[in-house]
Amino acid sequence: MVILITDVKSPYRNISDDKLKQLWQKESELFKKKTPHSSHTFCEAQEIMLNGVPMPWMGDWGTPYPVFVDQATGNRIIDIDGNEYIDFCLGDTGAMFGHSPDPVIKAVKDQICNGITTMLPTKDSLFIGRELAKRFGLPFWQFAMTATEANRYVIRNCRALTGRPKILVMNECYHGSLDESLPHIGKNGNLELRTNYDTNPGVPKEALTRVVEFNDVEALERELAYKDVACVLAEPIMTNCGMVLPAPGYHDKLRELCTRYGSYLIIDETHTFSNGPGGYTAAFGLQPDFITLGKSIAGGIPVAVYGFTSVIAAAINANYGQKSASDPM
Repeated sequence: MVILITDVKSPYRNISDDKLKQLWQKESELFKKKTPHSSHTFCEAQEIMLNGVPMPWMGDWGTPYPVFVDQATGNRIIDIDGNEYIDFCLGDTGAMFGHSPDPVIKAVKDQICNGITTMLPTKDSLFIGRELAKRFGLPFWQFAMTATEANRYVIRNCRALTGRPKILVMNECYHGSLDESLPHIGKNGNLELRTNYDTNPGVPKEALTRVVEFNDVEALERELAYKDVACVLAEPIMTNCGMVLPAPGYHDKLRELCTRYGSYLIIDETHTFSNGPGGYTAAFGLQPDFITLGKSIAGGIPVAVYGFTSVIAAAINANYGQKSASDPM
């Protein structure tokens, strides 16, 4: 629980730590009283899953243990004890438009009847690609399973096409579980990990990443001037450390500097494409080289996409030798 008091006239400004602990204890006891089945299930899960949860972050709640979900519809969650909650998290925006919307249910049922995994394309992919191109302004699209994976594929392309090793990200960003997006600027000004574990042991963080503060154009130019940055990976609005808006003219300058120093610009719209049909990119006329999208693009089904320009498509094919339908066998 975090209490942020900004009004000096607030009657709560002098609340003591002991009082807060008492309130927290009272809320915890009420939570335990209302969720006995979740408590029992959590204890049982310790024998099967690490720390009793399918994925580590599922245990990162302020409650003594997580609630186990029985059903989720719209903006409501019902746990296995029958408690109903208003869901302000919505799967970390994976269910941005609500849990299990009727159109998604119908589409999923129809596709399951027609096959789930075939390793072959369908005509639906053409419709989706054209719709994405119309909305976001980039003509070529590829599909992935998660936004992390989409970002990884794009970064690999950028490194291959530029021959450069590093990427540049914003301090306190989040772009999935990428090694390159884990470092941040520590108190001493050096790069440190935001977590207490290293997902890429033995690799110096400086070998992978340059990090600057969002909206800091001077730092951005300084780091890009080394000309070892394959790409800048950025959200149009910072969403992992509060909602930090771009300063006037920032995105124009970001585009200009990437072009000047030969670095590709990737805009990660995974959270911000709720801004409109074409996300923040269309609404504010951004001109990225790549766009990545994940989470709620498929109504909660694990799917992601990434788009890119015609110039990049030609460069990828020239370097990787992909065949087209007109190529001789």
